[in-house]
Parts: sequence; structure tokens; C-alpha cells
Amino acid sequence: MTARVQKVVTSGQFALDGGSWDVDNNVWLVGDDAEVIVIDAPHDAPAILDAIDGRTVVAIVLTHGHNDHINAAVELSRATGADVWFPPEDRMLWDAEHDTPPDQELHSGATFEVAGTTLRAIPTPGHSPGSTCLYAPDLGVVFSGDTLFNGGPGATGRSYSDFDTIIESIRERLLTLPDETVVHTGHGDDTSIGAEKPHLDDWITRGS
Repeated sequence: MTARVQKVVTSGQFALDGGSWDVDNNVWLVGDDAEVIVIDAPHDAPAILDAIDGRTVVAIVLTHGHNDHINAAVELSRATGADVWFPPEDRMLWDAEHDTPPDQELHSGATFEVAGTTLRAIPTPGHSPGSTCLYAPDLGVVFSGDTLFNGGPGATGRSYSDFDTIIESIRERLLTLPDETVVHTGHGDDTSIGAEKPHLDDWITRGS
């Protein structure tokens, strides 16, 4: 069976720098009827478990360390037995949320196999130091976390973020993917590389 992509939306709060905001987060499941990889684990482990529906979880991969992408990760790992993969550059953010360490470090070029599909980790710092996207070329999709959205780059006006860095990441690591690549984002609607590429100069002019 060909791997498929499934979206689950969970709701909660994003908290950083003393502020908090209500957010809806996208959780992505990639797999088939037997096994899945979970990309991001925000807010509501039971809702994610319902979507997993008894399948084997190959890995829980976190795109970056903001609490609204990781706060259900430990509970989900305990419930499924799957390791949590996490970019070590964001460890300070993990430690602000969890008392126990993540299971595995997520580094550039790491690959994950599920349902005959390979996902490859692409480091895209800027939104946070460890922000990482996952690219599945045979599915024609990239999971962008909070690096690239429908309409532009992720926010960089808070701690541990940098606008010039996220622009470089998007230009060098994402906009070089095929135009038809679907971008599955950490919040909101999908887009594509081809839809976003023409707007790079506008984002730079607009700034953070």
C-alpha cells in the first residue's frame, strides 16, 4: 500500500518570552494501515492516538522546540513506545517544557522509512536554531514546521529566532525543491514551493 499523508489539528497555547497565544497546530501522520511516522506532537496526545488508531508508530519527529509542537510528545511516546527525535540545537526549549530528555537527536540528513517511503531531515534554522523540515520526494511533499507557511516565512520576532537566517534557509534549502512540491505546514493551509517562490523578494523587503 502506498504511503499517505493524514492531518490532525490540535488546539492549545503557544508560550514564549512571557506571552501566550491560542493556536491550532497541524500534526502530520505519514504511513499506511500498518505503520506511521508522527510529525510534531502538540497539545492533545489522545487526539493524536485516536488518529494513529492502533498502528505501529515508527518515530515521533519534532520539527522544532516551541512548546506548541512538543508538549504532548512525552505522553505520546509513552503511549506508543516510539522514540522522540528532536533537533539538539533547540534543547533549551525542550528543557523548558519537559523534565526528561528526548530519545534521539535529529540531525541533517537523518532518514526515516515508513510504508515504503523515505523522509529526509533538512535543517532550516531561523524560526528557531534547530528548525528542521522533512522531505519525502516520492510523495512530492515537504513538512515545513514553522519555517515556511502559505504566505511567507515563520515568525522571527522572538527569542532564539533570526530573520536573515530563516530567509537563507528558505532560499537555499526549500525553494530549491521542485515547484510542484506540496508544503505541509505547522499551522494553517498547505501551499507549494512554486506558489511561494515568486514572493521571496517581497518577504525580504517586508522584513521580520
